[in-house]
Amino acid sequence: MEIRPLGDRVLIKRLEAEEKTKSGIVLPGSAQEKPQLAEVIAVGPGTDDVKMEVKKGDQVIISKYSGTDIKMDGEDYIIVSQKDILAIAK
Repeated sequence: MEIRPLGDRVLIKRLEAEEKTKSGIVLPGSAQEKPQLAEVIAVGPGTDDVKMEVKKGDQVIISKYSGTDIKMDGEDYIIVSQKDILAIAK
């Protein structure tokens, strides 16, 4: 199945969270923070008022509690509005 975002929405997949702290302590899954770094999987066409500034394959930083979580083919994705994307990471 394919997901095609509508309007100014973007389909993203979170990148893996760090499992260790800088000092080397291993964190259990429940203690890990949700990563704010994600990869753009698909981009909507935009609207008359909103020009899309991200493209498929971009790594982006998103707001912590934004978007709608979905599961497709055993993978976790998030659909966010472009305004919830804070920056493109290069």
